[in-house]
Amino acid sequence: MTNAPALVLHMFPSSHYNEKARWALDWKGLAHTRIPYLPGPHAPQIQRLSRQQATPVLQMGARVIPGSAAIIDALEREFPQRALYPADPVQRERALELQRELDEEVGPAVRTVVFSALVPELDYLCAMFTKGQPRWKRGVYRALLPLVSPVIARANGVTAENVPRAFERTQRALDDVARLVGPSGQIVGDAFSVADLTTAALLAPIVRLEHPDMKQPQPIPARVAELLARFEKHAAVQWVQQQYAKHRPASCAVA
Repeated sequence: MTNAPALVLHMFPSSHYNEKARWALDWKGLAHTRIPYLPGPHAPQIQRLSRQQATPVLQMGARVIPGSAAIIDALEREFPQRALYPADPVQRERALELQRELDEEVGPAVRTVVFSALVPELDYLCAMFTKGQPRWKRGVYRALLPLVSPVIARANGVTAENVPRAFERTQRALDDVARLVGPSGQIVGDAFSVADLTTAALLAPIVRLEHPDMKQPQPIPARVAELLARFEKHAAVQWVQQQYAKHRPASCAVA
C-alpha cells in the first residue's frame, strides 16, 4: 500500500463521534496521525480546514472529510479490507440506517447525559478536554473554564428541559440495543459492522472501559461515578464492553 494517501485525523480525544473515526482507522489497520484540539479554541482552525467547525475531520491525501459517517464511508471505499459495511445489500442498508439514527438521536442524548454530570466538575472536565495538550495549555484552559462553563453546558444540551429527555432517549437506546443483538453477538448479521461500531462508540461515554482511547481519566469524581453506576448493570452496557474487548484494536496512530 505504498501509494496509499497519508491519513491525518483532527479530533477531540474524549469525543464519542471522534471515537467512531479512530475505531474505523484502527479496525482497518491504517497508520494515521492524530491531532488533538481543545474544544472552543478549535473552531477557527477546523473552520479553515473543513469549512465547518465540528470534529472529527480526516485528511486523506488532498481530501478533507468532516464527520464520522463520511469518514467511515470514505475509508470503506479507499480501503475495503476488513469491511465495515455488510456485503448483503439489505443488511448494509439496515446498518447504515442504524448509523444515521444513532448519529442524529442517540449520540447527542448521550453527550447531554454525560455533560450534565461533567459541567459541575471543572477539574475533571479539564482533564478530559485537554488530553494530549502541553501543561501550559491545560493550565490556561482550566483557568478559563469557570467563565465558559455556562456556554459549554448550553452547547451540549444541558438545560432543565433537555436533560430529562436525554436520559429517556439514552435509556431507550440501551433497551433497543439489548433487543437487537442477535445470536452472533452483533446487531446486523453475523459479523462486526458499522452498526456495532457506531452503537458501541456512541454509548462508550456512559460505560467503564479499559481501552486507552475511551478510558475515563482517574480518579472519577462522585457525580460521574454515579452516572456510570446508573447504567452499568444494563445488558447493553455489558455488550459495549464485550465489543471493545473483542473488536476494538489497539491504536494505529503514529507519533
